Amino acid sequence: MTDEPDVARVATAIGDATRMRMLTLLMDGRALTAKELAYSAGVEPATATSHLRRLSDSALIRATPTGRHKYFRLASPHVARLLESLFIVAPRPVVTRPPTSTPDPLRAARFCYDHLAGRLGTRLTTALVERGMVRARGRAYVITPSGDAWFDALGIDVAAARRSRRKLAYRCLDWSERTDHLAGALGAALADRLLALDWIQRERRSRIVSITPAGERELRRRLGVVS
Repeated sequence: MTDEPDVARVATAIGDATRMRMLTLLMDGRALTAKELAYSAGVEPATATSHLRRLSDSALIRATPTGRHKYFRLASPHVARLLESLFIVAPRPVVTRPPTSTPDPLRAARFCYDHLAGRLGTRLTTALVERGMVRARGRAYVITPSGDAWFDALGIDVAAARRSRRKLAYRCLDWSERTDHLAGALGAALADRLLALDWIQRERRSRIVSITPAGERELRRRLGVVS
């Protein structure tokens, strides 16, 4: 008998390609039904039910019954961080097609659970650091007094983020950009606020994010961020 965490069980659950697709679909923080996950993962609903049960038994997802439906989401931000780490260490597939200059929308801007990632997420974070709104301390970010004022002016309740049971702000290594983006309660609050302002929009049943014309204008004006 041992009281060590059952890492092998989690690794086996994640190691299936269909289950990994389902987990990836849930990485934008939203809840999806079994039917939606089955459709997006390319499997039959009965097959999806078996995979979802395996993920649930491994504490990677949780289900919330609502009316006739059951909605699934990642069990915690820790699961999203685990998946992002796997994206970083996993080998790249061999590309047989010629390279293209068209940017990959997922690399350009996406949700990593509930905060922004990709080029948009890392550029926002870099701009916040360069302008002294936050500063790195180990693997965390500390909000400066000028940062408190800036976030407040944007309409973000930093005090509420500080009261959250989650970490306030930490550095999440971005798998596509190989540099840090802002995660934690503050990162989630920033993403929510940009959505509410209609500066960004996210695609249905996707982690992909697009920047609106208003967002292009305001992010350039306020932080010098160009998508």
